[in-house]
Amino acid sequence: MILRNMGQMTAEEKMTLIEMCAHKGMRMTEQRRVIADVIQSAEDHPDVEELYRRASQIDPKISISTVYRTVKLFEDSGIIERHDFRDGRSRYETVSDEHHDHLIDLRSGDVIEFRSEEIEKMQEEVARKLGFKLVDHRLELYGIPIDEK
Repeated sequence: MILRNMGQMTAEEKMTLIEMCAHKGMRMTEQRRVIADVIQSAEDHPDVEELYRRASQIDPKISISTVYRTVKLFEDSGIIERHDFRDGRSRYETVSDEHHDHLIDLRSGDVIEFRSEEIEKMQEEVARKLGFKLVDHRLELYGIPIDEK
């Protein structure tokens, strides 16, 4: 069975980015709070420019350099993840307690989050057969919709 969009949990189901920042002892300025809220509410995997566009709609005083610095701080602190989906830009999402993989539509750039127990078991089996215990992995599938040529 394949479950889609695993990363879309409600705020009650996981710690918010602001709570994660506080837990790590990070000083939270108002602009960092805005950026954290924008990342937390994203249902896609925005790049820094898109995060800036969304954050500056909330607080026009936020600069792109503030967004870059904040994203780097959040990434270095382990509360967001950076992905390179072969489109020439780094894209971000919150670190999730729920493991999931990604299917990237090469035509639209859409990223579909999914989880497949069969794939998870197969990866563990491959690692075991090669003499390893799997401790982490990242799976990104790239495709085009079947109805497109």
